[in-house]
Order: sequence, then C-alpha cells, then structure tokens
Amino acid sequence: MASLAQQFTGLRCPTLSSSRLSVKPNQTRKMGAFASPIVSAVAVSNPQSKDRLELKKMFEEAYERCRTAPMEGVSFTLEDFQTALEKYDFDSELGTTVKGTIFCIDANGASVDISAKSSAYLPVQEASIHRIKHVEEAGIVPGLTEEFVIIGENVADDSLILSLRAIQYELAWERCRQLQAEDVVVKGKVVDGNNGGVVALVEGLLGFVPFSQISSKSTAEELLDKELPLKFVEVDEEQSRLVFSNRKAVADSQAQLGIGSVVLGTVQSLKPFGAFIDIGGINGLLHVSQISHDRVLDIATVLQPGDTLKVMILSHDRERGRVSLSTKKLEPTPGDMIRNPTLVLRRLKRWLRHSGRESLKQKLWLVQTCLDSSLRVA
Repeated sequence: MASLAQQFTGLRCPTLSSSRLSVKPNQTRKMGAFASPIVSAVAVSNPQSKDRLELKKMFEEAYERCRTAPMEGVSFTLEDFQTALEKYDFDSELGTTVKGTIFCIDANGASVDISAKSSAYLPVQEASIHRIKHVEEAGIVPGLTEEFVIIGENVADDSLILSLRAIQYELAWERCRQLQAEDVVVKGKVVDGNNGGVVALVEGLLGFVPFSQISSKSTAEELLDKELPLKFVEVDEEQSRLVFSNRKAVADSQAQLGIGSVVLGTVQSLKPFGAFIDIGGINGLLHVSQISHDRVLDIATVLQPGDTLKVMILSHDRERGRVSLSTKKLEPTPGDMIRNPTLVLRRLKRWLRHSGRESLKQKLWLVQTCLDSSLRVA
C-alpha cells in the first residue's frame, strides 16, 4: 500500500484545457472508477457551464414573472387586445355593407380584399347597374377601393359574393325621387316598346312611357334608340314601378316660349265654339273667331281631330292652365286658313327659316308686318 501511495504522489496531472472537456466513452471505460470525479471537476471549472447556469437562472426568473405578473412592464393591455379584436370583427350577414379593395380581375368578375378570413368575389353582372361584358367597363381595376354589399355565399369554398349594382340601384331610385320632387325634365333613351307604349332608360332604371303620354304620333319602332324629354309621373321603388310622360316635358319646354310663340299642335276635339289643340301636353283653345279672318260657320269643314298644324300662342294663364291659340294671325291673306290651309303652313315654314336666328321681338314684328300687309290687300 505504501508503494502504491508513493506512485500516486509522484503523478503530475497536466492542465485541462477547454478542448479536453468531452470525454470519449472508451476513455471512460479505461479510467474506471476515477472517471466520474474527473468529469465533475472539469464541468464545475468550465466557463461555459457557468454561462449555462446563469441563463438557466435568468429563464427561471422570467418564468416566475410570467406566472405571477404576466402583464408587468407591458403597455398593450388585455383591454387593448379586446378593442383590437372588436375593430376587426367582421359581419358576413347578407345585406351587410363592407369596404374592400380590388386586387385581381378576370373575365368573370373581380376578387376583392375585404380584410376578412373569407375571400370575396364581385361577379361581372353585379359590377354595374348597366349591362357590361367586363368589369373594366365599369372602372373596376386593381387597387380600386369601394363599398360593396354582401349578397350571397359560395358554399364550395366559403367565399362571399359581393355587389356594386345593389348600391347603385338604391342610389338610382333615390335620384329619381329627387328629380320627381324637383319636377325637372330628364332625357330617356327608348330601348323597347309594346302595344301600350315604350320603355325608356333613365338613371340606369327602366321606366314606361304610355303612348297617351307621348306628344307625337310615332310608333314604338320609330322611337326606338331615340332620346325623349321626359317628366316623372310615378316613382314606386317597392313595386319597381317607374312611369314617365313625354307630353308634360314638351309642354314644360313650350310653356317657356311665351306669348307670340309658334308651336306645333294636334287637334284633339271639336266644339261649337272652337277646337282644343294639344301642344305637347297642354290643351289650348283655338276659338272659332281665331281660326281665320273669314267667318267659320262649321269648324269640321276646316279641322278634324288628329290634324297637325302650327298655332300661335295668344295668351297663357298658368294658374288656370288655360292657353288661347290662333291660326288666323298666320294667314298670308285673310281667309287662307279656310281656302288653302296648306298655303298657310308653307308660308309659315319659309318665315321660320328666314327668321330662325332672329329674336322673339323681331319675329313678332315680322308677323305683324305680314298681317298688316294682308289686311291692306283685303
């Protein structure tokens, strides 16, 4: 035993470096019982092990803080988090208005980003109140931000179906109600017709114009693709009913002409005291004494219902809705309206061409000159 102790006393161990921290398995087996104390001594003296211990301590402290005071030192509170969730809460019920941005278009419509987990799509038929073949015709391009209405859901991929047309439809009805209240004249394009009247397009909506409310005797085929001045008669969104009158619109424009104006009229009915003339929605009276300078014994010998003729406005009582008309003031010579109505109209056309650029005062002066000349000849 003494010799063995002397042998260990004479052993000198070299300094351990960081490169010799790991011990190979075969070395451990050779060292036998002395392996564990040596490895333990190396681990305690290694600086990296100290760093690990410090990190472990730091994580333990952080864990304890998270467990006991998780919101300590954090400016974003639970209330702020709840508010953020409510801000981005998305309602996907039908009829809900959402704001979205177009990010892709194709032949069938456009994809819309509405900041929701579900994707959204705008079909081409829902992109405009007007008929279009591609969404670009309605100004739908990537980057455009608009408000849309959710009108459906695609069950296959849970995507939402959007519409711009529904919003434009409501705005169009609101606009029509406003125009009716203001009693203004609008332009309507005739797009169809039937036995009762024609169909006109106004503010993107289709409305009906009965033949009884059209000032001319034109057929539906003759009016197709033409624009008519119209006034609103009925605006009923609930019943999707829109009715116009061309006669009222024409009457409104002709009412601005004033006394002395010459307008086109149609004979509506004959009475013993005169004839009622329709001048674009207004019924004017052509008194028997104003038909010709010569005496008219029987109005039916001069005029018949349906005849079209030029008449001059003598007076216009807007409060009572009464208009007095005259044809005798347009006779080249007294009695021409009875003897030769065609001559009167021909002379009138030449006069209108000659004085087309003259003022109303000059036109009236020209008519008076013609009348004075006719009376002197008589």
